[in-house]
Amino acid sequence: MAHTPGTATIPGGESSDGSRRGRGDRPDRLERYDRLERYERPDRHERSGRGRGGLRTILDETSKRIVEQLQQDGRRSYAAIGKAVGLSEAAVRQRVQRLIDNGVMQIVAVTDPMTLGFHRQTMIGIKCEGDLERVADHLAGMDEIDYVVITSGSFDLLVEVVCEDDDHLLEILSRVRMVPTVTSTETFVYLKLRKQTYSWGTR
Repeated sequence: MAHTPGTATIPGGESSDGSRRGRGDRPDRLERYDRLERYERPDRHERSGRGRGGLRTILDETSKRIVEQLQQDGRRSYAAIGKAVGLSEAAVRQRVQRLIDNGVMQIVAVTDPMTLGFHRQTMIGIKCEGDLERVADHLAGMDEIDYVVITSGSFDLLVEVVCEDDDHLLEILSRVRMVPTVTSTETFVYLKLRKQTYSWGTR
């Protein structure tokens, strides 16, 4: 039986409605493209490689363009993204889910702390002794701290604090200094934000 127009064919000779297709029948280009997107292996889109920072995920150009679309607008529909990058809506959905599952990206709402009543943002440099990762994990558990890194140089740790006012900041500093292995801190109060971007990562 000839292939019914508009019915997606499945590898192996049957159409999605169960009918057989003849030897001479060929799915159109769009059907063939969608089928390849659906069945090809994930590592054709993202593969692991070893860079300067160790094991990392290497994205193909299409996945990079999808990430860029979501960086511009995290609410952009899969259909709109697909139109921009040349994929079907289903193919874009699968790629995005794979990027999220692999920890390559996350889609979140980014708020402006000032408009929500958090008028004091600071970076705190911390010097400490002993197990740095243990101290970092402890500080990461504080709700007011949104960024924790272990560093080289003058400080062992850098943490970013978002709080309501100076009294709130003083309370947080007291809690940080109460950690037994913390030996000293230095606070850098943000006076004005000149640039904050999330567009890196697809170069």
